[in-house]
Amino acid sequence: MRTRPLYDIAAVLARLGVGVVFMAHGWQKIEAGVTATSRSFDDLGVPLPTAAAVYSAFVELLGGAALIAGLGLPVTGALLFLDMAGAFVFVHADQGLFMVDGENVQNGYELVLALGMISLLFAAGGGGRLTADQWILGRRARTPENDGDEEEDAASFVASLRAAETKPAKKPRSPRPAKDRTPSLDPPKDTGAPDKPDTSGSGKAGEGAEDDVLVAGRKNQRRRASRTQPIKRTPGTDEDTPT
Repeated sequence: MRTRPLYDIAAVLARLGVGVVFMAHGWQKIEAGVTATSRSFDDLGVPLPTAAAVYSAFVELLGGAALIAGLGLPVTGALLFLDMAGAFVFVHADQGLFMVDGENVQNGYELVLALGMISLLFAAGGGGRLTADQWILGRRARTPENDGDEEEDAASFVASLRAAETKPAKKPRSPRPAKDRTPSLDPPKDTGAPDKPDTSGSGKAGEGAEDDVLVAGRKNQRRRASRTQPIKRTPGTDEDTPT
């Protein structure tokens, strides 16, 4: 199982090897001259030979250097892949796989195929973390502008918290005054309703209530007397005489 640091080191070595090969081919074309390279492409049947010669020479030279440094890998890898795809289609596809078979130079497509596929891998993000792209992105993340934005966000957050803490609490609503339940001393108003019939057996309701109070008082007095003094019943009388 691979680890991330090991993969990054392998990616650096791969970029270094492929970049050197591309730079060597690009320098070879520039040293021979763009005009001679375009004539060679024209003999091979490449369309727009002059434009193709300029493109392949500078893309291979500068793209190889960018691969080694790890600079702009998505764009660099895509340009080198297109360069190898054109070489495969217009020059090497009908020459077989091997560049050299025994003593015969066949100019096959094995080299352009390998270089094109690994360029596509670098374009897809396989260049590892030890690249100039990662260094630039990391430096941008540590710029004072970003630090100032982060500090400003933190300060605004702290200020909002302080504002929430110092905000006065809402005053509780005063309870509504309870209704006055003290019985009124004013006489009730005459509503015109008929008086309640007297059920005490006497002509007036007040006299019946007074009799009830007197009877209750007599009973209470008898109970108290019976508890404190023995009662002696006199023969021939209906009343109890305390001794």
